[in-house]
Amino acid sequence: MDTPAFLDRERPDVPDIVVPGGVTPFHLAHRPVRGRLVRPGRVADAILKRHDHAPAVSALGGKALALVAGLSSALKFQGSFSLQIKGDGPVSLLLADCTDTGALRFYARQDQEKLDALLASGKPVTDRDLIGDGYLALTVDQGPEMDRHQGIVEITGDSLADMAMHYFQTSEQHACWTMLTAQQTDAGWRAGALILERIAGGGGTEAGSSSENLAIVDEQGEDAWDTALALAHTLTDAELLDDALPAGQLLYRLFHEEDLVVGQSRVLAYGCRCSKAKLSDVLSRFSDDDLDHMVEDGNIRMTCEFCNHDFCFTRNEVGALSGAD
Repeated sequence: MDTPAFLDRERPDVPDIVVPGGVTPFHLAHRPVRGRLVRPGRVADAILKRHDHAPAVSALGGKALALVAGLSSALKFQGSFSLQIKGDGPVSLLLADCTDTGALRFYARQDQEKLDALLASGKPVTDRDLIGDGYLALTVDQGPEMDRHQGIVEITGDSLADMAMHYFQTSEQHACWTMLTAQQTDAGWRAGALILERIAGGGGTEAGSSSENLAIVDEQGEDAWDTALALAHTLTDAELLDDALPAGQLLYRLFHEEDLVVGQSRVLAYGCRCSKAKLSDVLSRFSDDDLDHMVEDGNIRMTCEFCNHDFCFTRNEVGALSGAD
């Protein structure tokens, strides 16, 4: 059967933006340290401006985008890495994900009354103030034919970076340090992340396997990790968000004395995956009575929560689709 004409329309008019060096992986040779520098650039601005959020909520969204962009870069298969946060604060739900190809998207649901009360206090607003108590989940989705891997932890800490580090400490059980930032600059919204991981291996020494040598290797690895953390703490928000400062140059500033090895960078892009065809498939599963109740002014309107784009269907279009089975 031919595809109905209304399903052949192009996807919504959303930004076609690609940032070539959005994620830059690196490691420190002969040291148990690897990391990723994440700078979504104009992509963050394009995604965040699709939503009418207060600056504090947009900043939280920018940090979430940078986090999932960095974590997804470890995917070795086609799929996506997603962050979901549910809490009892003004931002009751936050979703952000990134595919293996670097396509980013974001959504936050806010309680305007709670948010207004929080902002009216005049105090600095933390990520925890926005989220409240609840849980954080990180999910690796390898596609419909594969099982999803998901880890869930209770929200702990004042910042999203604290929450992510708590997740890795309790769920993945390995050392991870994260810096996240997002701000509205003269060029628009910018976000960034620096993620460090301590990996297995004793820092590349050639010591033998005796208990004494293993202790030396472990101590050297701990020293190397502590040194990397001390250097990472010197990074400023301004440096991380500076479009004019190349990623390689920034990493060199931080780690040039630690045998820095910079890997191949990967792209990040505006990546909402909505389409009229996908939403029409959802509508086709409703009963005729339900569809009739959805009609307003002769149309059924559905909004993609990620890109905030409205899709309109006439009742006859949906009827023709549901009656085609």
